Amino acid sequence: MVTQVQIIEWLQVFASVIRHHKEELTELDAAIGDADHGINMDRGLKKVSNILPSVEGKDISSIFKTVSMALISSVGGASGPLYGTWFLRASSATAGKQELTATDLSEVLKAGLNGMTERGKAQLGDKTMVDVLSPAVVAFEQAANEGKDTVAALRIAVTAAEQGLQATIPMIAKKGRASYLGDRSIGHQDPGGTSAYWMLRSLFEVLEGSGV
Repeated sequence: MVTQVQIIEWLQVFASVIRHHKEELTELDAAIGDADHGINMDRGLKKVSNILPSVEGKDISSIFKTVSMALISSVGGASGPLYGTWFLRASSATAGKQELTATDLSEVLKAGLNGMTERGKAQLGDKTMVDVLSPAVVAFEQAANEGKDTVAALRIAVTAAEQGLQATIPMIAKKGRASYLGDRSIGHQDPGGTSAYWMLRSLFEVLEGSGV
């Protein structure tokens, strides 16, 4: 079971990882975007990190809703609404819960992805975070349905996410600022997909370290 304490730890680790990789994300975005993804994500997750003490002891849905509001209000560009929507849908999927089973987490991942997809109108192959999160969601659900525990299923999902991230490199961008570049977007890893990968990997590392 994933507890609300572990959810808070995950968000803290995610903020720390993005801070560490801020320059990398900015460089990726400089190649095909506005060169601000790292800066924007770091700013938003700093705000999240600062407010996490205020949600200690609250249910997981409340935590996710608070995170959603913080990201929407502080992350610029398209990433704020997209990540904000992910956590808002995650909040709806976890109403009243203090802990999550593997099945619950599968529903969280699906709800978040669906929210992002609806908000951003992106599909597989558009060179966005959907190309990272979609295969991860499918992989996690399949592994959970096969009876694997949360950590084992998430390990498989993170591997699928990493493969999805690498697959964005040869793609032509069809959404966002990168789409204006056409063929010149080929050969660059999607920055949003990169931060989405770190989001999932951060969760995996926290749960693996906790021995869930």
